[in-house]
Amino acid sequence: MVVRIATVAFEGIEARPVDVQVQIANGNVVFAVVGLGDKAVAESRERVRAALNASGLALPAKRITVNLAPADLPKEGSHYDLPIALGIMAAIGALPADALADYTILGELALDGTITPVAGVLAAAIAANARGHGLICPRECGPEAAWAARDLPILAPSSLIQLVNHCKGTQVLQRPQAALRKPPADQPDLSEIKGQESAKRALEIAAAGGHNLLFNGPPGAGKSMLAARLPSILPPLDPRELLEVSLVHSVAGDLAGGALTDRRPFRAPHHSASMAALVGGGLRARPGEVSLAHHGVLFLDELPEFQASVLDSLRQPLESGEVSIARANHRITYPARFQLVAAMNPCRCGHAMDPGFACSRGPNARCMAQYQAKLSGPLLDRIDLHVDVAAVSAADLLLPAPREGSAEVSARVARARGIQQRRYEALGLPQVGSNAAAPAKIIEQVVALDTGGLALLREASDRLHLSARGFHRVLKLARTIADLSNLESADGGSVGAPHLAEALSYRGDLTPRRSAA
Repeated sequence: MVVRIATVAFEGIEARPVDVQVQIANGNVVFAVVGLGDKAVAESRERVRAALNASGLALPAKRITVNLAPADLPKEGSHYDLPIALGIMAAIGALPADALADYTILGELALDGTITPVAGVLAAAIAANARGHGLICPRECGPEAAWAARDLPILAPSSLIQLVNHCKGTQVLQRPQAALRKPPADQPDLSEIKGQESAKRALEIAAAGGHNLLFNGPPGAGKSMLAARLPSILPPLDPRELLEVSLVHSVAGDLAGGALTDRRPFRAPHHSASMAALVGGGLRARPGEVSLAHHGVLFLDELPEFQASVLDSLRQPLESGEVSIARANHRITYPARFQLVAAMNPCRCGHAMDPGFACSRGPNARCMAQYQAKLSGPLLDRIDLHVDVAAVSAADLLLPAPREGSAEVSARVARARGIQQRRYEALGLPQVGSNAAAPAKIIEQVVALDTGGLALLREASDRLHLSARGFHRVLKLARTIADLSNLESADGGSVGAPHLAEALSYRGDLTPRRSAA
């Protein structure tokens, strides 16, 4: 007799069905697990053995064979412990086999029989719902699984004994409730920043349109402070975005306590991060920082300190909104629609642009060029706003805190995003939620410059040597500035020469940096 238990294997953010087949037969006393499992799957034999002993059951002195089908699909992770244990219990008659027939099961076992959390429960719950199954998962992961569907049957036991009692009718497990994590009470606020009005304006524009942003200025000017306050003015995730973001974080094992959050991710890796850490990869092809920042912000502080190859690996995800990790035996694609925010000093000493400063390394221009050599022109061309942040004077620091904080700016950003969503939904593009994500053909249609604007754009394109990508990014930026200027208009109004001139001012310093690099 062969007992079959349904579980899943993960490929990126997708959960593929796996059939756990358990057979107990006469012969040598062997406990074999086959089906192309990794080291964690092979070690499940000892965890299952100890957990069953702790629950009052002993493995029979027979030949136990566990097959994970399909056998040619790689199996990774410790979430196969629970389905293997339940399959053995059903095979020896300790559990009714039909009680598990309509469930997809995953969970790791501790040596005392408790069921510990695993990654990917949300993806598994969505796959189980698509197959018409219920889900059995660890108790801590129950709130995460409850987001998959309101009518999805979910059992979230804390131990093997608790699950057995539920199946026998001596105990009833309640369906877990979906949980939403509350935002922290001490969030950074824009009202804490004194001065830097032009940088705050650029931050608001970037938030309103989802544009990439680069701060350049001396140490201590407030670049990192400004970037850290960007999440406080971004709109919350809508339901579609919340599901996409949570799937990535679920597979990565980053959902604490199974609770989701509607706050946009903010990832700030150290400049020593490797390419695999940033774009994804490694032995198990895990999602990288660009995917964990999906629908959120990826902040790179001290930008030139990153390895040049690591920075250039961002170019493709910035355009396509996804990253593909190719291995010899499989290929995995993760979503990566993120907003890049970076900060840098003009040179290694940081003061090359200060009036009257002479760098000890040589001419200031050469010091800046050497320091910024890692920043390639194609990468800089993908950044919409290049903002010089001047040092804050003592007079600015002595002023009282500004009256306008993140709440007021966030309200304007939300209204501008609402204008953009309605615009692109009317054009049949509901998946486009911001101007930065709009296709080039559509952005030309929604900008529709007048004669004066066309003349200004033509002259500026020649002077600034705009690429085709830079041309369309200027149009997207001008569209966002117009949306912020015309919040009372249902369609954001038209794009005029003042909006275009401001958009062009944020790319004015791109050409000399590209030449220096």
